[in-house]
Amino acid sequence: MRRYVLNLAVLGAAAGVVGAIRQTARGPRDWKLALVWVAWGINVAIAVGTVAEQNRLRREAEEREALGLPPLPELR
Repeated sequence: MRRYVLNLAVLGAAAGVVGAIRQTARGPRDWKLALVWVAWGINVAIAVGTVAEQNRLRREAEEREALGLPPLPELR
């Protein structure tokens, strides 16, 4: 849980809610407002998914090392 809370991508995405809240409070209620919230939700989901993928890759590398297997080549 700490990895998600302290990750800068997740913190940045979560901080983006400030702009969405301001636009909700000040702006008109139209389709653009819905897009703001959808975009914010997608941004948070991508950030959380990225952290989960990094954790999965790190865990797999540790397991391979514990079994004495060579590390997987990095994709670039």
